[in-house]
Amino acid sequence: MLKNKVTGREEYNEFFEQVETLKQSGKHELAVKELEGLICEDFNNSHAYEELGDNLLSLRKLEGAEKALKQAIKLNPISANAHYLLGFVYGSKTNWTRSVAQLDLANKIEPNHAEILRCLGWSLFHYGEKIQGLAILLRAASLAPEDILVLTDLGVCLLNSKKFTEAYEIFNKILKLDPTHHHATECLKLCEYYNS
Repeated sequence: MLKNKVTGREEYNEFFEQVETLKQSGKHELAVKELEGLICEDFNNSHAYEELGDNLLSLRKLEGAEKALKQAIKLNPISANAHYLLGFVYGSKTNWTRSVAQLDLANKIEPNHAEILRCLGWSLFHYGEKIQGLAILLRAASLAPEDILVLTDLGVCLLNSKKFTEAYEIFNKILKLDPTHHHATECLKLCEYYNS
């Protein structure tokens, strides 16, 4: 259990570093418990709500994540991360209208962030704005040319758009970066099938 009482700036930073370590090691339930404890002490802590939402999202507890992220935004309306995460939640629920709205806000607050652009492009594509979605995914890929998540989303959208040659190039690039990437291997086979 992390230190219960967070009073000074140093303790605050240390607490969130420890929560991040829990999150990165997949101990989301423990991170949630710690964050809920902090929120009980400081219910106006927008960062705690953001982190809570992020961990609940990782646990696929979408309703709880949505509630926490809405509270984070209520407390800090200009948090690009909270808008991004809420957009991700809505995308996970296939509510593309709300997803695009939140991700667009995140992009306005923090432009040229590859991960925000990745999710915005994906959501726009699934919302029906395929050309704009692909353009934004291409922009994300230009900002983060070796980011496998960006490349995978771009490749899948290209594949779904029947742009098999471009998709093939993307999945080939992914396999050069990560030869064990199973999804890219399967998609590459699809590209080969449709290109033959």
